[in-house]
Amino acid sequence: MKRLTNLLLLSVLAISTIFANGTKENINVEKTFKIGISKFVAHPALDAIEKGIMDVVNENNVPAEFDLQNCNAEISTAVSIANVFKDGKKDLVIGIATPPAQALAVAFKNSDIPVEYAAITDPQSAGFMDENLTNICGISDRNPIELQLETFVSLASIKSLGIIYSGNESNGVAIYERVKDYCNNNNVELVPVSISNSAEVKTALLSIANRVDGVFVGNDNTVVSAIASVDQVCTQYDLPLFNSDTTSSENTNFLMSFGLDYYKVGRICGETAIKLLNGTDPKEIGAIFLDDISQFNFILNLDRAKVLNIEIEDQLLAKASFVVKDGLMIAQ
Repeated sequence: MKRLTNLLLLSVLAISTIFANGTKENINVEKTFKIGISKFVAHPALDAIEKGIMDVVNENNVPAEFDLQNCNAEISTAVSIANVFKDGKKDLVIGIATPPAQALAVAFKNSDIPVEYAAITDPQSAGFMDENLTNICGISDRNPIELQLETFVSLASIKSLGIIYSGNESNGVAIYERVKDYCNNNNVELVPVSISNSAEVKTALLSIANRVDGVFVGNDNTVVSAIASVDQVCTQYDLPLFNSDTTSSENTNFLMSFGLDYYKVGRICGETAIKLLNGTDPKEIGAIFLDDISQFNFILNLDRAKVLNIEIEDQLLAKASFVVKDGLMIAQ
């Protein structure tokens, strides 16, 4: 626990703010901008990003017409939406999550229309940092997985960790690789299961539930969209659940939720969108990695800890931004 406390303290001390809350971007135009937003699937995190983008644009009085599209977790749909956006002569297109952002990158390759991405864990492996792609920039939702897992493993005395990940989404694979590295370096057995769609999540978790001490859900959109199924299995087998997507943790029996505030991610994406509409070169923006502790939420579920007979030490409890007690989410 001493190592854990030091890691948490170091993370706070190392943080630097890259965007001030409430930043205003002036834009002096008379036209109405056509902004296309394509999100991979409807779930709380991606919905929160979409809302954050729109709120910032509207708060800054940018005349904008939003075209909101949902891929429903289908890559072919993402491609179709990208082509519709191209035919619709958008001024800016935004892909929320990897597949729609990749589809937009292909459709608008060699175009002067800026492409912005949001919630991309590994922009490099997703292909967005290719020097030949000059019209693309965006926000990564890369989480501090070492710190997150160190916290969870220490809290729940994890010896074997289960992870379900999307094997056909680069975001999911990137998360799995980072979790594997952590487990290899910290003497934790990793029990992974790869899935191809959200309908497979429950069956996949059931196949390993008797072999693990706890379950980790990263910001893998396919898995997060089935978080209710994960919650059901973890509750059935009395497994501690760590969900790094805090937005989707509401109404689930998680033990710990530690991750980005996706509404804030959306607001940063909105600020970036205004810069792009105002003529900033996407190459000047590049890939933005968030490292401000204020952009993360750390939630401990005292109710679930009691059921699982897990004691939360005061030093760790003091780090939480929220706790769940008697069924209520309480800010600290």
